[in-house]
Order: sequence, then structure tokens, then C-alpha cells
Amino acid sequence: MDEAVGRARWLRIFRRAQRSDLRLICFPHAGGNANVFQPWGRLLAEGTDLMAICYPGRQDRLLEPCVEQMDALADRIVEVLLPYLDRPVALFGHSMGASVAYEVTWRLETRYGFAPTALLVSGHGAPHVSRVELDPDTADDEHLLGRIGALGEVDPLVLRSPKLRELIMPALRADLRMLYRYLPREPEKLRTPISGYLGTEDPTCTAESVQAWAELTTGGFDLTTFDGDHFYLTPQQEPLLAALNTRLT
Repeated sequence: MDEAVGRARWLRIFRRAQRSDLRLICFPHAGGNANVFQPWGRLLAEGTDLMAICYPGRQDRLLEPCVEQMDALADRIVEVLLPYLDRPVALFGHSMGASVAYEVTWRLETRYGFAPTALLVSGHGAPHVSRVELDPDTADDEHLLGRIGALGEVDPLVLRSPKLRELIMPALRADLRMLYRYLPREPEKLRTPISGYLGTEDPTCTAESVQAWAELTTGGFDLTTFDGDHFYLTPQQEPLLAALNTRLT
């Protein structure tokens, strides 16, 4: 029972298909939470389960310490996912979530011989060519929120509300700290095919940096772009899910 409760903290199950053919597991961006993926359930193809990772330090895990090391985070998520590998699995990660999903996929392949159906990476360049230059420990809250707000994610109310900032800043700082310290090993190619997704006006990465994911797989790579910025996946939810359904089915 304790193990089941622990898995439930990490993995939010938003949709269980009556006859499940595939499990789509989603990984949120820095400072983000699992609920951003909940609306996808109505748009996914029939037969696809929808799940999302809930990182510590947010939602009902607000009082839990955040994880600030990529290896530790990926190791724990792999443990959580092991009981769900009884059918095909695809991983979708947006922004920071793309790197987390890559590390999880690498562990599933090398440690358990399980290759996901697809690794779907969104709004993030390949980890061996991307680097976070800003040390979050050298920036104040206003600067960090301003940088994130410029991407279209932070409501202006957050910038003016000390109470809201108090709630979101620990998780945001922890995630940015993890990305700043993230120095992946020499690129190791996956067997899992990778698909990249990108907003054409994304200020955080280029089509070239996303295309570099092709260097990390022997299973093939394709890139799809959408109108929009870093958080294109909100206004472009329907065409994005249509593309994912086509890719996964």
C-alpha cells in the first residue's frame, strides 16, 4: 500500500481507456505542474491512457522538498513507472520536461531493456547542445519571474502578489537550479524514435537546436512546428494533439 501511495503522488492518471493500447506519460516544464496536461484527455485517440508526472514541491506535494539533481529525479521517476510498462509507452516532455523524459528513456532502455514507442520533445533543444546560462542563485525573484513571464507563462498577478510568489518560487528556483547544473554525459543514442515539436516564435530554442535531437537516436527523428512562442502548446492544443495522435497511432 505504501508503494502504491508513493506512486500516486508522482503519477497523475487523467484518463484510463477501456481498452488501452498505449500509455502517454507527460513531463511538465520548469515551475510547472501535472494539471497542464489534464485537458488533453478529451483530444487523445481512443485507446490511449493519459498520465503526467507530478514533481515534488508543487500541487499537493507543496511541502515536499524539491529535487535539484537530474539523476536523482530521473531515477525516482523510473521506479514509479516500472509497474506501467506492461504495454507500449510514449513519453512527452515540454521544455525542462523534455530533458527529464530523455533521461528516463535512457534509463528504461539501458537498465531494463524497455524501449518506449516514442520520445516526444517539445520546446527544448537537445541536451548536448543546450545550456542554461543563468545561475538562478545569482538572480532575484523579480528577474527570474520577468524572464519566465516574457515567455508568456506567468500571470501578471503573480508578479504583484507576495503570497503567490512565495508559493511558486521554491519549485521554479529548484527546477532552474537543476537545469543549470545539468551536464549530460557524452550523447548516448537511444533506440527509441524521437519527435520534436516547436513554436516558430520560441525565444528559448531554435529549430537547429531541436533538430539536434536526431543525433540522440538510431530510431529516426522528425520535427513539427506550430505558430506561437515557447508555450505554443496552449493555444495550439488541438493541432498539437492531432499531430500526437497521428504519430502514436
